[in-house]
Amino acid sequence: MLRFVAAFAAIYVIWGSTYLAIKLAIATLPPFLMLSFRFIPAGLLLYAFLRLRGLPAPSRREWIAAAGVGTLMLAGGTGAVAWAERSIHSGLAALLVAAVPMWMVLFDWLGPARRRPTRRVLVGLAVGFLGVGLIVGPAWEGAGLAGLGAVVVVMFGTICWALGSVYSRYLTLPKSAFMASAVEMIAAGIALLLLAVLFGDLSAFDPAAVSRESALSVLYLLVFGSLIAYAAYVWLLHNTTPARVSSYAFVNPLVAMLLGVWLGDESFGILAIAAAVLVIASVALITLEVSPSASAEEPIDCGGRQSA
Repeated sequence: MLRFVAAFAAIYVIWGSTYLAIKLAIATLPPFLMLSFRFIPAGLLLYAFLRLRGLPAPSRREWIAAAGVGTLMLAGGTGAVAWAERSIHSGLAALLVAAVPMWMVLFDWLGPARRRPTRRVLVGLAVGFLGVGLIVGPAWEGAGLAGLGAVVVVMFGTICWALGSVYSRYLTLPKSAFMASAVEMIAAGIALLLLAVLFGDLSAFDPAAVSRESALSVLYLLVFGSLIAYAAYVWLLHNTTPARVSSYAFVNPLVAMLLGVWLGDESFGILAIAAAVLVIASVALITLEVSPSASAEEPIDCGGRQSA
């Protein structure tokens, strides 16, 4: 029982807290460079651990496939969140990321699977996009065009994450989910390092200016966000129903908003609260959709490791 409590606490609280941790980390660290500091060591540590445990090295085809997925989901998705949080609250970023299942439904419909959404899922899509529309209002508060631009960037990131999630089903990935994650993190870290060069993060980086709070936040993201929470997620997938595990998708935004108010000195108006209700309701409608032939405990796949 204690294992289940600890595992759910990890995917609820730790993944929900990564948005605030990113906000604290980028206070004195350039966003893309900061994330490369997170993902490269985490990926290498996990890869080395798995190899020492006797897992085979991925084939060239598996490396290429996992690297593509990691670049889309972690470099594109999480990179967009880190860049955008310079201008918007961490809680608003978490709400936007919660829209990933909406994009996945659309890509499933338009992609190779041609999976037509049910009426319930279509209602969820409509509710979710209405919620996202309301988020644009709070984004303008105090941030102007920068806030609106940040929303657009996060939405681009959610599209990257959804594309990576959907098309990972058709790729030859390492059989071990942990090994696939290690390769994805290594590839994402390298891609983020290249983005850091392109966007001037390296020239803006001043080691002497990095605060203790930012350094500890990166360490927290590396150890707790990238290693511990993901291990808990994989363990839960093998020990409880997917429907229960998928509940993190609509708990994380609430955790992110509460932590942002409590520890990040963030505040949310009535529009943001209304948007939160609509987006979380949308995620619940979509992720807990049951197909006629499915078990009552089987939800739509909403992107697996959807997290910042």
